[in-house]
Amino acid sequence: MPRFFTPSDNIADDVITIKGDDAHHIARSLRMAEGDEITVCDMHGFEHTCRLTRIRDEECECLILSSKKGETEPPVHITLYMAYPKGDKLETVVQKAVELGAAKIVPFESSRCIKRPKADKADKTTARLQRIAEEAAKQCGRSVLPVVTGAVDFKTAITSAATADLPLFCYEGDGTKPIRLILEEHPTAATVSVMVGCEGGFSLDEASAAIAAGLIPTGLGKRILRCETAPSYALSCTSYFFEL
Repeated sequence: MPRFFTPSDNIADDVITIKGDDAHHIARSLRMAEGDEITVCDMHGFEHTCRLTRIRDEECECLILSSKKGETEPPVHITLYMAYPKGDKLETVVQKAVELGAAKIVPFESSRCIKRPKADKADKTTARLQRIAEEAAKQCGRSVLPVVTGAVDFKTAITSAATADLPLFCYEGDGTKPIRLILEEHPTAATVSVMVGCEGGFSLDEASAAIAAGLIPTGLGKRILRCETAPSYALSCTSYFFEL
């Protein structure tokens, strides 16, 4: 059944209004008809099975038939902090992070980033990444639409990441502890942050600053992972521990 996300402001009594690109998608791409059923998520974790009652290119309306709490969200709120990688790798990282349960993705700049966000294209870049997150959320059956923020600097990233109950700093240098052991030491964490570097990893100064801020340096196994693989590895370990 097609899945859509809409703000709770668009829900009144038992009627949901779907606007913009999603309405056009229903009317033109999917060629749905009045009477067809869809799933609409309200951004707060609830899923509504609905029957379309009015279809227009700009706006569609549907009647709620039943509602339930979504069952696909992780029991912990996970934020991924990803240093800007080269090429279009960030698009892949966002897509896979959403599939693996991340609720928020925060790109950031570190000293070894080769590619850096251009100020004049920042809004368009963030909007494109948000669209990728939304499509991934629909495809994998998420109940909450993950958020992709604009890029921040390294200091802002570590300050924010450190506020999580379990702040993981993925690092290939010395002084790390296996991620399994760290997870086992934090079984009641409600919020998790995962910070991953770009192709060149983190400098010694950055690692020291992250640890001083309260992040926990963790290793991701005996093999060296590409920067686009490391987030999926860390999120998979987190998902396995808290969900499975």
